[in-house]
Formats: sequence, C-alpha cells, structure tokens
Amino acid sequence: MHNIRQRQSTIVCSHNGMTGSDRRIVGYAADRKQPVAQSYIRREPIMKKTTLFVGLDVHAKTINVAVAESGRDGEVRSIGIIANTPDAIRKKMRRLGKGGKKLRVCYEAGPCGYVIYWQLTSMGIECEVIAPSLIPKKPGDRVKTDRRDALALARNHRSGDLTAVWVPDSAHEALRDLVRAREAIKKDLRSSRHRVSKLLLKQGVRNPSGAKNWTQKHMRWLKTLSFEEFSLDYVYQDYRAEVEYQSERLGQIEAAIDTAIEDSPDNIKEVVAGLQFLRGIAKITAVGLVAEIGQFSRFDKPSKLMAYVGSVPSEYSTGGPGKRKQGGITRMGNSHLRRLITESAWNYRFRPYVNDRMKKSHAQLKESLTPEVKQIAWKGQHRLCGRYRSLMNNGKSKQVTVTAVGRELLGFVWAVATYIESKQENTATEKAA
Repeated sequence: MHNIRQRQSTIVCSHNGMTGSDRRIVGYAADRKQPVAQSYIRREPIMKKTTLFVGLDVHAKTINVAVAESGRDGEVRSIGIIANTPDAIRKKMRRLGKGGKKLRVCYEAGPCGYVIYWQLTSMGIECEVIAPSLIPKKPGDRVKTDRRDALALARNHRSGDLTAVWVPDSAHEALRDLVRAREAIKKDLRSSRHRVSKLLLKQGVRNPSGAKNWTQKHMRWLKTLSFEEFSLDYVYQDYRAEVEYQSERLGQIEAAIDTAIEDSPDNIKEVVAGLQFLRGIAKITAVGLVAEIGQFSRFDKPSKLMAYVGSVPSEYSTGGPGKRKQGGITRMGNSHLRRLITESAWNYRFRPYVNDRMKKSHAQLKESLTPEVKQIAWKGQHRLCGRYRSLMNNGKSKQVTVTAVGRELLGFVWAVATYIESKQENTATEKAA
C-alpha cells in the first residue's frame, strides 16, 4: 500500500470560531471536538451620507443645473435645464437629495435677486449667493456657455474657492430698493437739468440775475423764458417741465425714506441715528450706508469693510522684498457706497465742530448709547480733520487726500455701527434669558 499523506491546511480561529489570532492545524473536515461556532452578527453595508455640490446658472426663464460629488476625484456633471419656477426647483432638489444626500447649492448674484435662496433655505437646503466678480476664471478660457458656467460653479463650490455675498432680510432689501430708487431719480434730475442748461447755452441765453443755478430764484427766471420759434419753445418748455417733475419726485421719495425709517425695526433705526453723530453723514447718507452694508458686525475689523467698499490701495508687488508697488484704490465693491463716503469726507476740510444737525441726532438715539457714540464721533473729527491737513501739507492733491480721509471715515462708521449692534445683541440675549 502506498501511504497516502493527508493534506493539511492552516486556518486562523477567532473567539467565535472564525478567523482570528488562535492557530490550529486541521484537515479539510472540521475538528468535531471543537466545532466551529456560527456567527449571528448581521453585516450590513455602512451608509455614507454623500454631499452633492450643486451649481445653478440662473436666468429669467431657465436654470442650468450641474452637480459635483464630494471628494477630490468626485464626478462633475451637468444635470440639464429646468424652468425657473418654484415647482421645478422644488422637484429637482428633491430628486437630487434622494437617498439622504446632503445638498449644498450656490448661484451667482444677479437680477433674479434672492428668491431662490429664500426658497431653498425654507426647504432646509444650504444655499449661498456668490459674488460674480470673485469667481476664479482661467485666463485662457474663451468659451462661455450656461452649461460651462454651472459646471464651474459646482466645481469651485466643492473646492471652497467661491465668495458668498451677504443676503439681506426683507426689511434691509426693501430699504435698499428705496435708496436705489432715489439714486435713480437723482440721475434723472441731473440729466434733465443738463438738457435745459445746454439748450440755453446753445441759444446764447445767459442768466442776467447771476443767481446760482437751480435755486428758487433761478427757477423763477426759467419760467419767464420763451422762444419765438414754436418748435424750439416746445422743446424748452418740455425740458423745463421735466426738471420740475423730477424735483417733485425727489421730494416725494425723500419723504418716503423718512417714513420708512420711522417704521423700520429698531436694529435699523438705531444704527441710522448713531451714524448721524458723525460729521458729513446726514439722514440720507446714513440710510444709504445701512441699506447697502446691512449688518456691520459681519466685518470683524474695519479694514475688511474698507476693502469691501473698494477704497484700499491696489498693489502689484513682485520680485522679492523691497519691490512693493501700490497704485490707486481698487474700486471694487459697491460704487454707490464709495461715492457716499467720499462726499462725506469733504466735510473734514474744516476744524472740528458740532453743528445743529448733529445735535438734533442726539435725541434720536437711546440715552444709554449716546455717550459712547458721541465720544467716537468727536474722536473721529479730530483724527480726520488732522489727517486732511497733514496730507495737504505733504503736497497731496485734494482728490487723493479726500479719498484717504474717506477710507479712515469708514473705520469710524464701523466703530459706531458695531458698538450699537453689540448692545442690541446683548439686550436681546438678556430678554431671551
């Protein structure tokens, strides 16, 4: 007989009879003296909560949708086009969120406003409105389509390269629309005045009284003018009537702004009142700053507010230490804000002084806030008036000097507004407790 060598194998046994750290030499059949116990542990696949980054290229009637899966190597793909309606958006988001997926949505700020943002946040979906001027773009990319824009938004949102804008609440947005409507009326009034003055200049008509243009005396003189030619006289009377109409509109909307401030929440009303402590900032300017900036405390330091307005110097430095090169201001951000603050900065040409308008504003603010705000405003006057004289003595032009003063004025605006907002937050916390 031939001896048959039994093949043996080595398996690793665990505490419940499966593979583990204890080693035994066994044959093909299990050792009956120590039977292998069966494991009753139910093994189920681990469900990972996937995050989808959704980019929306929003237009008036359509929305191009793209998604980027989480992870560096996650797929980025276009989903297609949907109608820009609440029902279509709701259906698409529910379809994308199936299986417990977390959605993070973004779209560019534009003429469609914040309606989509409010709808998605009400559905519990994280949404951001992106600043279009700060979206990364490849210099060599010369092809632009809606599909590509949506894909770029989803990809950059996943990598964290997008900058979100502050979304105002309903009260701030309504006040902002009112302030911007006044700005539009001011432009219409300026254009209508230019038409009248240039028509008179072309016809060689001069103001004999020497009154300053567009005062009441000047307007009375304009009413006495007429031309022999019917066509010319018709054009002149139409231009003059347009000036009167736009002036009336301006008065009406400024009265509406006063009413809006009286009816606004306390957090807006108190900041508007506090900013009027500063020289050069009257009610219209204060309302414009609050409406455009919104919540000042979202800037943790004043330099960020200055950069947001675009009043900080531009810079192009390269080549190592000692090669720093700065230029004019960046002019990024809100041009309306920049104009308001520059106009206010011209008031610091004069010595520190508290005028009647600033004294009246003291009665509009709570007594508990008045001392600190008054101290900040008075410190700002001394600082900015001295800054203006110092720069002028160093040979700087008036425009450069006023721009620099306006930039520092933003710092005092930030100080006043954040102080009032912090007190409001403390009061709300105490009431809640």
